[in-house]
Amino acid sequence: MVMKRVIFSLYVDVPEKEHYGPSKFKHDTIEKALKTRNAFKDHYNKLIETKQKYCDNIDVPFILYEYDNQFKKFEKNLLNDFPFLTGYEIINFYKIHLLYQLSKEYDEILYLDFDAIPVTNVSFFKHWNLSKGICVYNNNAMINKKNKPMDKIIHGVRSPSAKYFNAQAMLLATNNNPKNNVINTGIIGINKEHLNKLDFFGKFYDTISLMTKLKNEGLDDLYPKNIIDMFRYDNETIFSFKIESNKVNVQWLDNQWHFFFDTQFFIPKDTKIVHTINKDFNTVWRYYEKHNL
Repeated sequence: MVMKRVIFSLYVDVPEKEHYGPSKFKHDTIEKALKTRNAFKDHYNKLIETKQKYCDNIDVPFILYEYDNQFKKFEKNLLNDFPFLTGYEIINFYKIHLLYQLSKEYDEILYLDFDAIPVTNVSFFKHWNLSKGICVYNNNAMINKKNKPMDKIIHGVRSPSAKYFNAQAMLLATNNNPKNNVINTGIIGINKEHLNKLDFFGKFYDTISLMTKLKNEGLDDLYPKNIIDMFRYDNETIFSFKIESNKVNVQWLDNQWHFFFDTQFFIPKDTKIVHTINKDFNTVWRYYEKHNL
């Protein structure tokens, strides 16, 4: 049987005020969001070209989704039910929605955030056996890195700590084992079987209602206010919650296949995909050209 495979990405220009929502973290700023918007605009063409070239080299179709009628309909429906969601949160729910849409036609799917750049000619699908589980990266090492007491942790609403404690609270509230991993959905390799088992949008209204209750009330005084203030409606929180509650198999992407380019000043050799968190695309382009890609 020949597997039908596809790689896709998503670009929607999110207004800077729609990136974080209410946040008490000093680094969740309009200025930071504006830097991201401008970097995407400045490097728009090359971000597409590099993904298309990778797909051409491994003989897999590439699809870029943008701000079109399909997205507008999804956004309208979601805001009708959940008017408190930010534009950033909606877009990240949309990419999960697109996984399910594409699974109607394709057996295996690789999703790349717009700032995730392939810097290899090695096929992701030949290297990773997606029948063994969802391929994602975990940011567990970034949870409360300074080992502060819980009542002293003040991180951003999109931080690994926020997602970890939020997913933990959701699991406890539903009588599940609270152990969870901080999932990064910037790169996702998945097949139909594991998408169906994940059931991301199953009982979605109940999931969002639970998140709202935890955000407003906490959970039996277990979490101090500074932790509850970090809770939002993050796709990665739900992804982790669903993996644990639905017992979905996972394969952890290593640093080669999901290099988390954030505070470093270089890209290690043998890197396969660079997730450009810091938006330093010029460094990625120098690496790209040096390796004759």
